Amino acid sequence: MPYSTEDPWWSRIDRVGRRLLLPALAVSALLAVLSEQSGYGSARRLQVGLALTALTAVWVLLFPARPRRYGAVGDGVIFTIHVVLSAVLTGFNPWFAVFAWTGFVIADERVPRRALPWAVVPVALVLGASQVGGFPDSLGACLVWFLVAAVNYGIAMALYVNIERGVQRNAELARANLRLEAVIAENAGLHAQLVAQAREAGVQDERQRLAGEIHDTLAQGLAGIVTQLEAADGAPDDGARLAHLDRARALARESLTEARRSVRALRPEQLERATLAEALAEHAVEWTRASGVPVQLEVTGAVLPLPDDVGSALFRVAQEALTNVAKHARASRVGVTLTYLSDVVVLDVRDDGVGFEPGERTPGRGGTTPASDGGYGLVGMVARLSRVGGTLTLEAAPGEGVALSASVPTQKGTL
Repeated sequence: MPYSTEDPWWSRIDRVGRRLLLPALAVSALLAVLSEQSGYGSARRLQVGLALTALTAVWVLLFPARPRRYGAVGDGVIFTIHVVLSAVLTGFNPWFAVFAWTGFVIADERVPRRALPWAVVPVALVLGASQVGGFPDSLGACLVWFLVAAVNYGIAMALYVNIERGVQRNAELARANLRLEAVIAENAGLHAQLVAQAREAGVQDERQRLAGEIHDTLAQGLAGIVTQLEAADGAPDDGARLAHLDRARALARESLTEARRSVRALRPEQLERATLAEALAEHAVEWTRASGVPVQLEVTGAVLPLPDDVGSALFRVAQEALTNVAKHARASRVGVTLTYLSDVVVLDVRDDGVGFEPGERTPGRGGTTPASDGGYGLVGMVARLSRVGGTLTLEAAPGEGVALSASVPTQKGTL
């Protein structure tokens, strides 16, 4: 069959065509009987035709209705016998043309594609004979017969060509679908690889942040404790020794507090039970109670839920900024503003502390540690924001405090 091995759709059509052979033969026999009762032909002729119909039914059951399994020569023989039987039946009664058209199905199934135009000729001739009332017996009738057969031939070949084009388009679509599936699978692999790389980068950033936390808090606190204890050992009197011990105790308490803060910083529990605005308000109250510096929190725009990573990043930036204010700014008041816009969320932290000269290398003189001082505060903020596509800007001047602004875009303008 020219198509079944290439196109599953046409293979199903062929199976349907094969199953129509016996129904078409039965309909032809019924129409022949009805025509004989109406006066066409003779009873003897009809009996011979019905006997031949029974023989053809056995033939259909044994060969043409089965899938191809006899090779090219066997298929050619089967097609030839089918056309001969159709011609003989049509010769007995033209109504057997209902069965004769199945020769097109057998030709499509059994004949090689290059020989198909030739195989269609005898089927078209048999159909033409039925349409002109039987095989002709005069020159004029033959001309009409050939003309009708030519029309049948043209219609059949046009159908074959259109079907072949449709099959080819289906095959091309199938190949395109396979290529698309391959591309989708490749993209899925690349996406998984990018996710893994992003996760690895996030882990590395978090390690760097924790290293900065340990370096800036615990390590410095422990170094101070060791220094005070060594100074106590060399103190000239008990008063000096007690002073150094008191200082060591104070440093130990501060280090413990910083350690607890670092542990809490690993996971913003406030965001698990509240929105970012509510979590900032709660943290501002706690920070004011600990530092004694009042915080004015202002929220503008419609408060909407943010993605977890965006909310966490902004909350950690606010925490870090307020921690630096408490440690370095010597401020009398702090303002925090959270602004919800259509395509971006902005967090501003301002203090009226001592400020610093942007770019200077001496840490500890402003509300936020400058990036060039080797500390981890500002670097950690930038790393957090970059993971969610955000940016950080900083404005500072000696004696004029510090203004920090963190902005994170929202996807497609929606939160």
